[in-house]
Amino acid sequence: MRGAVIAVIVLAVLILGLGGCVAGNYNQLVRGKTEVDTRWAQVENQLKRRADLIGNLVNAVKGGMIQEQEVFGRIADARSAMAGARTPAQSIQAAQGMDSAIGRLLVVIENYPQLKSEESVQQLMDEIAGTENRLATERMRYNDTVKEYNVLVRSFPMNLFAGFFHYEPAQLYQATEAEHATPKVDFSDVRGGAAPATPAPAGGTTK
Repeated sequence: MRGAVIAVIVLAVLILGLGGCVAGNYNQLVRGKTEVDTRWAQVENQLKRRADLIGNLVNAVKGGMIQEQEVFGRIADARSAMAGARTPAQSIQAAQGMDSAIGRLLVVIENYPQLKSEESVQQLMDEIAGTENRLATERMRYNDTVKEYNVLVRSFPMNLFAGFFHYEPAQLYQATEAEHATPKVDFSDVRGGAAPATPAPAGGTTK
């Protein structure tokens, strides 16, 4: 009788220990995923702000750039993809498309000094530059969090719990080659009264 009682106690301790282990690991996965989601929300805020600012910039310069419909079409497509994204992966893909479209737009604007000198365009470009800086910071924080989370869900024995509870690795937000090549538009020459430089666009129409 005494042996049966001891066996029951040992079994109960094992069950409690196993339950505690499962609960602890599950909670760790939840915390990791929540941190990734929180960081992504900050990235998404900046992506949405950038999409709005780019839309305003297009409206400000479109009348003076009638022949650049292809550029405006790319911007419109990128903004539509951003608005229709439902997952981080879709948003990242849309954002990378926007990176390329922005690069092309900035190159084209360089060929229109009269537009660059307008106060509204200067203000929008300043806001876009600030948003790009904030986006870069939030993207870096997001990627750092994702790396930690992905190590967590791929490491043994946590990968067993992650698979059981359907916790998948998160996607990094990596810069595209187009973004690395995005030109930096500098309006200091316009504000200072000097004649703005007009570089030839890469692969585009020269005015």
